[in-house]
Amino acid sequence: MNRRELLAAGAFAAFAAGMGAPVRANDKIKVGFIYVGPINDGGWTQHHHHSAMEMVEHFGGAVDFVYQENVPEGPDAERAITQMCLGGANIIFTTSFGYMDPTINVAAKFPNVKFEHATGYKQSDNVSVYSARFYEGRAIQGTLAGRVTKTNKIGYIASVPIPEVVRGINSAFIHARKVNPNVEFKIIWIFEWLNPAKEADAAKALIDQGCDVVLQHTDSTAPHAAAKEAGNVYTFGQAADMAEYGPMPRISSIIDNWAPYYIARVQAAMDGSWSSVNTWDGIGKGMVGIGEISDVVPADAKAEAEAMRDAIAAGEYHPFTGPINKQDGSVWLAEGEIADDGALAGLNFYVEGIEGSIPS
Repeated sequence: MNRRELLAAGAFAAFAAGMGAPVRANDKIKVGFIYVGPINDGGWTQHHHHSAMEMVEHFGGAVDFVYQENVPEGPDAERAITQMCLGGANIIFTTSFGYMDPTINVAAKFPNVKFEHATGYKQSDNVSVYSARFYEGRAIQGTLAGRVTKTNKIGYIASVPIPEVVRGINSAFIHARKVNPNVEFKIIWIFEWLNPAKEADAAKALIDQGCDVVLQHTDSTAPHAAAKEAGNVYTFGQAADMAEYGPMPRISSIIDNWAPYYIARVQAAMDGSWSSVNTWDGIGKGMVGIGEISDVVPADAKAEAEAMRDAIAAGEYHPFTGPINKQDGSVWLAEGEIADDGALAGLNFYVEGIEGSIPS
């Protein structure tokens, strides 16, 4: 047995002992993932799966890995999670906001199984939650969008009206307006995380309205294809680099990097140190990456965006720093005041300057 096998055997022996099971050198931990889209969607699900595979590779065959893709949010999710528990999974990662209640419900029935829910807020003794500070990346996108637009009209394809998505819209708008006070945002909600046809239609509608920059909080590359066909429209990768559309229309991206978290949490389950936690990391911790900025972007704008990225990473700048007013003109954050995590976690209003309303 080589050194790697010995280390793995020791870790799993500790895990088995913690579960009250016989200690055997060949014990494995069974790790499950529930995905809302296909593993080749080019964005959200693909990057979760890619990170999961990095985790599997890290443990060198000591993990029994199972997953189910294209699981709708709601009752179907509860059935899928239950089946994964019945199949012997020791720890399950549920990777979409709408899996929150199904995860909590199933966790109550399987107290010896550990659960990790992405982007939610409900915890229990055997349910952790984790998410990334995507709004940090939106600040950089907004800065770039405000610099490159020629029509001063920026489109935003929004998915589901939850605080995570609203935070992103507000962050992008605030920073676009900082560098270009004439910017307008046009927002289309599709009420789904992944629907390439709807995403493409939304992109085309925004372009028809004069938007020459299109941001998205949806999972597919369809908006990039629509922008490429239209020509002279800028886009940003979402969850994945989507670099195949660079250097134009895709000029940068927000990249999700879940692998270190998955490795750490599976290791904790293996060695008996796992406990329910709430993790919300960003650029500084490496959970949010910023894709290479295309040379299509003017050099000064590129440097400005990179400087903001570095300042956020260093903790020297927070994207939600006042003065910032609510949409109705009332003060939200005074000069120099920084929004706390509680306020951001429940953010349910647009900031001043954004037109329209958030769907209920």
